[in-house]
Amino acid sequence: MAQQDSIIALDVSKARLDGLDAETGEAFQVENAEAGYSLLRRRCGKRAVQVVLEASGGYERPVMEALSKAGIPVRLVDPRKVRHFARAHGRWAKNDRLDARMIAAYAQAIPGAAYQPDPEREVLAELATYRRQLLDEQTMVRNQAQTLADPELRRLAKRRLDAIALLILRLDKRIAEQIAASKTLKVNDNLLQSIPAVGPVLAATLLAHMPELGTLTRHQVAALAGVAPMDNQSGKRDGPRSIYGGRPVVRTVLYMA
Repeated sequence: MAQQDSIIALDVSKARLDGLDAETGEAFQVENAEAGYSLLRRRCGKRAVQVVLEASGGYERPVMEALSKAGIPVRLVDPRKVRHFARAHGRWAKNDRLDARMIAAYAQAIPGAAYQPDPEREVLAELATYRRQLLDEQTMVRNQAQTLADPELRRLAKRRLDAIALLILRLDKRIAEQIAASKTLKVNDNLLQSIPAVGPVLAATLLAHMPELGTLTRHQVAALAGVAPMDNQSGKRDGPRSIYGGRPVVRTVLYMA
């Protein structure tokens, strides 16, 4: 875990990065673009520094890749956990500079692994995520179509559903090609699909969104996937256990399988 004086925390938005240099206590702001990444690399210099930032809907990916290529350790943290951490410390106010300060405090208190680039898996994750979004859109349009009375609107809905179905088929092909092109993904895909009820969609989801498979115990993996029953005990009360947390994307596909 990085020490307090070697952390640079970043709050990420589409246009800019709000940062806090824990060593100097200086708050700063740079573009979320190559010019800003160059300034960040210069700020890190030759120090033993770790850059910590929140997941931000994909806007964090370019800066993570730029810093990793420069050999600067990067850690990605869950924004929900950082927010809970802030509230536990009585910090209810929220703005970009305060967020950067709380990210730094969270990184000091909670250990975590540095980001390890995995381009093949990241491409697969992007494809799998887009496929899932298309499925959500397909469900929404199908539900809308069931209540439409106007013939023209129903025809438009059918065209839209047909177009989405074609896009899903195209993505299925791309996902299969991405897995086949990678020796590691292909071997793990074959292993996963040797399990009863595990087909191409579930295997691709696990490969994309559960990279820890094979490195953790079954109990840890179950907790990460959100299918482990959590204790609900206090004193003499022993309440019913239920699943909680984890990764909803993985859990949903596991349920369907």
